[in-house]
Amino acid sequence: MAKAAKWRKCFRAHLVKEVGSVDEAQRGKNRNKSRIRSRVEHVFGVVKRLWGFGKVRYRGLQKNATRAFTALALANIYLSRQRLMAQVRP
Repeated sequence: MAKAAKWRKCFRAHLVKEVGSVDEAQRGKNRNKSRIRSRVEHVFGVVKRLWGFGKVRYRGLQKNATRAFTALALANIYLSRQRLMAQVRP
């Protein structure tokens, strides 16, 4: 794969047991990847838990895509509800 896609980037955290030791620069990169991954996966967890996306029935690609985009938009609003309410209330 490295020969076919020279532009690729590794977004996987490097583990100590695989590499042997991890320096501070790599530890910072792992921390950044972990921070981004946790934000993204939290939204998907909310969607699966609150709006029933644990199992998706086949309804057609367009209907499933529309339902997923709507659920993700609602999840973003749900997760930022405290910030939004703080702007409304003085």
